[in-house]
Amino acid sequence: MIDIRLLRENPKVVQKSAKDKGIDVNIDSILNFDKKAHELSLSIQKLREERNKLAKATSSAVDKKDIERGKKLKEQLHKEEKNLQKLNIELQELLYQIPNIPAKDVPVGKDETGNKVIRKWGKPRTFDFENKDHLDLGKFLDIIDVAHAAKIVGTRSYYLKGNLVLLEFAIIQYAFSVLTDEKILKNIADRIEEGYSSKPFIPVIPPVMIRPDVFRKMARIDPQEDRYYLSKDDLFLTGSAEHTLGPLHMDETILEKDLPIRYVGFSTSFRRESGTYGKDTRGILRVHQFDKIELETFTTPENSIKEQEFLVAIQEYLMQSLELPYQVVMICTGEMGGPDARQVDIETWIPSQKRYRETHTADLMTDYQSRRLQTKTKRKDGKTEFVHMNDATAFAMPRLLIAILENYQQKDGSIIIPKVLQSYTNFAKISPKSS
Repeated sequence: MIDIRLLRENPKVVQKSAKDKGIDVNIDSILNFDKKAHELSLSIQKLREERNKLAKATSSAVDKKDIERGKKLKEQLHKEEKNLQKLNIELQELLYQIPNIPAKDVPVGKDETGNKVIRKWGKPRTFDFENKDHLDLGKFLDIIDVAHAAKIVGTRSYYLKGNLVLLEFAIIQYAFSVLTDEKILKNIADRIEEGYSSKPFIPVIPPVMIRPDVFRKMARIDPQEDRYYLSKDDLFLTGSAEHTLGPLHMDETILEKDLPIRYVGFSTSFRRESGTYGKDTRGILRVHQFDKIELETFTTPENSIKEQEFLVAIQEYLMQSLELPYQVVMICTGEMGGPDARQVDIETWIPSQKRYRETHTADLMTDYQSRRLQTKTKRKDGKTEFVHMNDATAFAMPRLLIAILENYQQKDGSIIIPKVLQSYTNFAKISPKSS
């Protein structure tokens, strides 16, 4: 939720940012609600002042007229306080519709054609044989089974089997080893700014269910048609670990000296993938259930962009260590989420599709989520303000597995394990059973 003072002082800026994000918001209507709430608040204040004066007067000398007036004031005050409460709820609902203000360097665009490639790393591999896609490789090696999953669960489901399972757990162990190693993080942080915080990430296994009211405060409940809802329990299944990592400090005030706070969470995620029928449905690229390692951080406002750049630098460190070709993309206004002020994606080269596909996202929320969550920081000078929040992907399975399978495939159908992961898998290759 944006600061309402920004709306009052710069309504045109807010209107333009919403338009750039493709979100229709009636700013004038919201300002009218705000004006009514403000006027009613002033009226209530005057009634309270008058009631207090009467209370002082009747305490020294009893006057029936004053007593009667006091009763009427009490009734009127109660009525107007209820009206103000109702107005404030309606106003908050309207404010929830306003998206975050994009950062100055975010390109304006309607769709993915407006995204800007910032840099590329690695060279896409040229094969001297007919390369296969991940599903054909998975079937051949008996490590991906979508046929049995379809019988048991339905479409967009899968079994991972054998050494591919061990590879996933190797990736998880490797990611956590990097994200908890202050020496590695210091080298990365110093590239952002000399002496920037290299504070390690706290490992978390978060809940995969979330209350609707908290989900709304995270500004991640929409689109609801893409969420799994448990009606008997009035809970949603989360679509990413950040959905329950973000509210960890809801209604709390964090001392400035304790910032940044950084979490790395591993969880299973659930998404309906609504509206993607017939699109990317082959194999395990777009599925209903998948595992993900997610990062969530809390910082002071002045460090929020540096923190996002730090998270992107970590993502690049991880990808370069796996020796997977990728490009870094600044996402335009029309492709960004409503809560995002700045979004940077990493897209990894997928040989079978002959193009880069999104595998990582880094989202800067500024104080948009923290204002809704009431997560604050107490500064050294005693002032209190809202923290800034960032979230980012460390690794998302099965997309990363797809990238490894396809980029590391060999002529005989085997898969070479990236060198950095071999000490975690204890094998260097996934080979056909007959090999």
